[in-house]
Amino acid sequence: MRISVAARLLGVSVSTAHRLMAMLVYRGYAVQDASRRYIPGPALGLPPVGVPWTAELRHRTYPHLEMLAGRLGETANLMVRAGTEVRFLATVEGDHSVRVGDRQGVALPAAAASGGKALLATMDPATVEQLYRHQAELVGSPFDARSHTRLAAELAMIRIRGFAVNDQCTEEGVGAVGVAIRDSSGTAVAGMTVSVPRDRLRIALDAGLVAELMRSRIELEADLHGFVAATW
Repeated sequence: MRISVAARLLGVSVSTAHRLMAMLVYRGYAVQDASRRYIPGPALGLPPVGVPWTAELRHRTYPHLEMLAGRLGETANLMVRAGTEVRFLATVEGDHSVRVGDRQGVALPAAAASGGKALLATMDPATVEQLYRHQAELVGSPFDARSHTRLAAELAMIRIRGFAVNDQCTEEGVGAVGVAIRDSSGTAVAGMTVSVPRDRLRIALDAGLVAELMRSRIELEADLHGFVAATW
């Protein structure tokens, strides 16, 4: 629907309806198609969130998020990918007075979030391109080949270094570093990230954030012995 229709149905002003819809978009409950109409967003039906293996994954991962947040003092997150989006399954906030808050349930573009980038980097490049071409078709937009070329180059670098960085790509003033988590079959099933206020990101990186994140990944994957995520 359009904003004017939403305003009429809700009995509010157009400006109020616009603010409400903007928040729905931010949280992943709505997106705009090529004609600027609002349609249901990924957070209304991301398949992995409702299936049993995600509950088991969250249960096994949560202690590692607590330890990671405790060691760094920053916010640690777990997310899964569905299509071109990622959904946060769990968050453990850091102990700094100024910190990144709880994002559990939030949906963000995979190509912007550090955990999403880390997961996309585990996929075959041709499969990633096919994924984004299909998404463009779904919303009635042309495939942006130039943007995808930049994304493909970034994913190639992530494959080499083993981690992804989000420097204010999803939210102003927030940075994050993410890695992909694999189950016992070797399949990348989730992203583990550390979110940091932008003005502390460089300090955190210099203080060993990446090393601690890699350490947590190794510990978590060891504890995922026997766990194989179902295909979605």
